[in-house]
Amino acid sequence: MNRTDRLYALVEELRAISPRCRSAADLAARFEVSVRTIERDIAALQQSGVPIYPQPGRRGGYVLDKAMSLPPLNFTPAEAVAIAVALGSAGGRPFARHARTALRKVVAAMPGGDGERARELAARVRLFDQAEADDAAASADVARVIEDALQHRRVLRLGYRDGKGAVTTRDVEPGVFLGGRGGFWYLVGYCRLREDVRVFRLDRITAAALTGERCPERAPEEFTTDLPDMVLRNPALD
Repeated sequence: MNRTDRLYALVEELRAISPRCRSAADLAARFEVSVRTIERDIAALQQSGVPIYPQPGRRGGYVLDKAMSLPPLNFTPAEAVAIAVALGSAGGRPFARHARTALRKVVAAMPGGDGERARELAARVRLFDQAEADDAAASADVARVIEDALQHRRVLRLGYRDGKGAVTTRDVEPGVFLGGRGGFWYLVGYCRLREDVRVFRLDRITAAALTGERCPERAPEEFTTDLPDMVLRNPALD
């Protein structure tokens, strides 16, 4: 059994007995490998987001949180590569890091050798980089801070460069992300400097930091009613 198949089988073994646990020694005997190999495999699965936890005690071992895991996914190798291609353009866009962890979970949960076949197919696909690496990294850092601000409802402190090149510091109550228009992403929020709702293009944000202040409650619709020239829709989750 190759490592990819063993990782998949490990998850299924723990899923089948959840909420009971299985010791590393038992798993090593089951898959005819060393205990150290099982420990490395479990660590790799944990890093990819699989909810496996150590259970202490004389009869302890590893347990999988069945409520937080997926059953086997019937993605074909081509479907997995299609997802990777779609996510490959995420770059410094919002939630790019979450896109990568989601893809790793999809591949790890694919049955049998399909995950390895997906990797072989992906090796035959090439994507053009659409931004300089430094710019993409900077955009990713900004997007990550804004993600946290939106999730935890925190006021942002932004350095922002306008169309004429002037940089100002703004305290902003984040409202919504806008994406896709001309390939750019935008943050719409209440700007305390201008005392009104403003639209900030992500590639013009020179710095972003969370403050400790919680945002006042505002409905998302309050931030988008003045944007009639944009086609607005929510991302499809079903």
